[in-house]
Amino acid sequence: MQKLDNNLLCIKGEIVGVTAPYRRTARIFTDNTYSDSGKWMYVLHGNYADSPENFVRAFLLIQKDVLELFDYIEPSDANLATHSHRIHELLLRTCVEVEANCTAILRENGYTRSGDWNMGDYKKIEQSHYLSQYEVKVPNWLGSAGVRNPFSSWASSGSLGWYTAYNHTKHDRHLNFNQANFENLIDAVAGLSALLASQFLDNDFSPAGMGLSVNPGGPNDGFEPSIGGFFRLKYPTNVPDSEKYDFGHSDIDFNNDIFQSFNYT
Repeated sequence: MQKLDNNLLCIKGEIVGVTAPYRRTARIFTDNTYSDSGKWMYVLHGNYADSPENFVRAFLLIQKDVLELFDYIEPSDANLATHSHRIHELLLRTCVEVEANCTAILRENGYTRSGDWNMGDYKKIEQSHYLSQYEVKVPNWLGSAGVRNPFSSWASSGSLGWYTAYNHTKHDRHLNFNQANFENLIDAVAGLSALLASQFLDNDFSPAGMGLSVNPGGPNDGFEPSIGGFFRLKYPTNVPDSEKYDFGHSDIDFNNDIFQSFNYT
């Protein structure tokens, strides 16, 4: 048995997986599950993430306002181009939270670059979190556009249309107001939901206590519950075996820092 860089375990020349979790990084295990046998509980470790409940709370407030918006704009293909000041406000708030989460992931994994970080930096998170593979389902959607893939363009290092719209409307709302539309908002909120899941699975860090993560509840639609209980997710499965987590519940030592930092390039 040989131990390689980044806590990869090598047995008889074959790399098995990553034996110590990365900070703020939820990932599939070598048995192709995310949560079997209590292995998901590393996300509750005090050294895993700084103030995760604050990031979740910000999302829950946004989701609450989006669901209220659904009282006036039906979640439907027919309304994708609808734009308004209320949608613009929610788009701005959501993208600020996307930036906050990306910054936290990079910072807590030891990423350093002088100057202000931007989407060129945030895009590096695709290396560790496989965000381009997340699919997010909007329940009760009327039409064919109810399943969103908000980070799909990162698979080819492309830009995010909804984030570009956020920047355009932030810097010149008058000329770009039509980009503050329902479709961009839904993609942004779906992206934030996926980004949180890529760190915390479906744990909301409620004072009521922990629950089972990535549980099988809900409709039999191939999707999993999300933080906040509204959106439904498909998690990444196309992860190299050498990059999957490979440790058990007994390896999660809550009295010591068991985490490693991801080396972003």
